[in-house]
Amino acid sequence: MPHFTAMPARALSRLFVLAAALVVAAAAPVLAEEKAVPESRQEIELSFAPLVKKTAPAVVNIYARRVVRQQASPLFDDPIFRRFFGEGMPIPGMTRERVQNALGSGVIVDASGIIVTNHHVIEGADQITVALSDRREFEAEVISSDDRTDLAILKIDAKGETLPILPFGDSDGLEVGDMVLAIGDPFGVGQTVTSGIVSALARTKVGVSDFRYFIQTDAAINPGNSGGALIDMKGQLVGINTALYSRSGGWQGIGFAIPSNMVKAVVRAAASGGTIAHPWLGVAGDPINQKSAAALGLERPAGTLVTAVHRLSPALAAGLRPGDVIVAANGHETDDPEALKFRIGTLAAGDNLSLDVLHDGKKETISVKLIAPPERPKPDTTQIAGDNPLAGATVANLSPALADRLGVDDMLEGVIVTDIARVSVAAQFEVQPGDLVLRVDQAPVDSVATLTKLLSVKRDVWRIAIGRGGSTLTLTVRQ
Repeated sequence: MPHFTAMPARALSRLFVLAAALVVAAAAPVLAEEKAVPESRQEIELSFAPLVKKTAPAVVNIYARRVVRQQASPLFDDPIFRRFFGEGMPIPGMTRERVQNALGSGVIVDASGIIVTNHHVIEGADQITVALSDRREFEAEVISSDDRTDLAILKIDAKGETLPILPFGDSDGLEVGDMVLAIGDPFGVGQTVTSGIVSALARTKVGVSDFRYFIQTDAAINPGNSGGALIDMKGQLVGINTALYSRSGGWQGIGFAIPSNMVKAVVRAAASGGTIAHPWLGVAGDPINQKSAAALGLERPAGTLVTAVHRLSPALAAGLRPGDVIVAANGHETDDPEALKFRIGTLAAGDNLSLDVLHDGKKETISVKLIAPPERPKPDTTQIAGDNPLAGATVANLSPALADRLGVDDMLEGVIVTDIARVSVAAQFEVQPGDLVLRVDQAPVDSVATLTKLLSVKRDVWRIAIGRGGSTLTLTVRQ
């Protein structure tokens, strides 16, 4: 028979207090998980297999088919050549069709069949097929595709079948040194998993998209991995693998992924209407170097120096002025203009953006309500006709909205060339889409109406000032 010994009241009271504390501690949520490096052979021998088994089914192969039309060889115009090879050869001016196939990867992020991939994987595709890891195949439609972010949103109809998905993680929670896995279909060999670490964050010198802000990893990323998943050790999507740095075309230890927080914003925008309207702040800025930091009284080079504020922008309405320094956006440091652009890109029109700003040497916090780029003035798109050097060019009034669609500097104003007819006077004089028409003779061009009026006047010598790539060119034509 068990024997119980009575406990003094004071000791019993202490026991109850200790027990209560233990219960509370056990019930309390874990606020933060400390990261640790492997310390034993057993820990080093741990496997990623359970993580891969859970996440890999949501990573798909994407086959993009496009038909390319090419001009037949000039040799076909030679009657002797045609007589020798037969009259069945293509006739002069005939085009030939050739099928191009592109291979990439994608990630299912919603059970309704929403898939994220890269814009460059499906660009220009006539037919897109999605193949799941269990070999099921579906035809996909493009919900939206955005070359500025290099992201595309596809949708498949699974006809009620269950689809695996990858949940989004918080890319802002990543740290250099964190373990990550890259999943995709490199070189078309089949689904492949590679492991590595986060080598760097906030890489902004990679010219892959307009929003140049990437996670750098040494997990092997090769051609065909584009659009695939970069996952963390919780099995969450923290990036879309997009590019690699290579001198040979293969992996050399440096790969880049679009952060998941940007991907989430694009998916959200696509779900709300199928078109991606980038939120607009309306400022231009320069990075701060050691010299400008000293001039501004900063301890170190950091932040974005505001150089211009658009007259229609929410930034101007909120009080931002040229000379201000934006040091943080929504609590995240903005070490350069690309970091600021990324923070804006993770939001939507109508969201509030909190900016930490140095104004006249004093730190202030400014709240800006982001808007969609306004279409002011209206484009008034017109194809130029008549006897002048711009005949055959299509021009429009440049607005922030049109600048966003064309991917040009949203601070520019005036008249922009949007298209050139292939056989035209403008094409002969090498006028290009994206050119700004600045002046005709010495008269400034501020609108399409002004330009057409100036071009209607007959002249012996045309002198047209063109803005291109930050330089001014003068087109001089004698009649």
